[in-house]
Amino acid sequence: MKMNVLTLFPEMFVPVIGSSILGRAIGNGLLEIDLINIRDFTVDKHRKVDDYPFGGGAGMVMMADPAFRALEAVEAKGKKLLYMSPRGSVLDYPKVLELSQEQEIVVLCGHYEGVDERILTYWDMEEISIGDYILTGGELAAMVMIDAVARMIPDVLGDETSASEESIYSGLLEYPQYTKPREYRDMKVPEVLVNGNHELIHLWKFEQSLVLTKEKRPDLFEKFVEMHETLSKKEKKILEKIIAHV
Repeated sequence: MKMNVLTLFPEMFVPVIGSSILGRAIGNGLLEIDLINIRDFTVDKHRKVDDYPFGGGAGMVMMADPAFRALEAVEAKGKKLLYMSPRGSVLDYPKVLELSQEQEIVVLCGHYEGVDERILTYWDMEEISIGDYILTGGELAAMVMIDAVARMIPDVLGDETSASEESIYSGLLEYPQYTKPREYRDMKVPEVLVNGNHELIHLWKFEQSLVLTKEKRPDLFEKFVEMHETLSKKEKKILEKIIAHV
């Protein structure tokens, strides 16, 4: 997959895409990220990219021309075009999975008080939000989106089941995890995790996920209860116990 990121601050992305899972994905040729500085496409000698909005209002707005020129430079027409915006649809698992199927994505990061609406209209951009709050720019939101999408690309995580099984993607919150030593400051790892019985370990993890989800995200728990047809008899028995427990 290739991602073209149009931004006024490309340097913000360098430490993120150069390390950890994203860095390995890029190094292995699974992901390509091209950072495009919108300022490089202004014809103003001062490299000005923003101006005051018509009709008044607080702050400055990104002008259409530099953004248009940057989009034309990456041949954006016909590609998947995203604008990181608090008024967009929320980035969730179905959207992440959908975006991971794309061959190439163009992401516009706004700044200031937003961008000239003609950019979004002409290029028919899909607006994406990572939550109901405001950031200083679209760069951080774009990083979140890129990381979430990259994890769904085959071979990026190494284990093909990792992305779909972990935490919220499975429909439940993740169970507690432990590592060495088995006892630390009088706190012991649950015995079931070290007894070697894989079925009991699976059922313990399942029960812990149910308990945590019911406690912390009752909305997710209710959805899971409605879609439990594929559970085994033992899993259903555990679910019924958790439902009955108040």
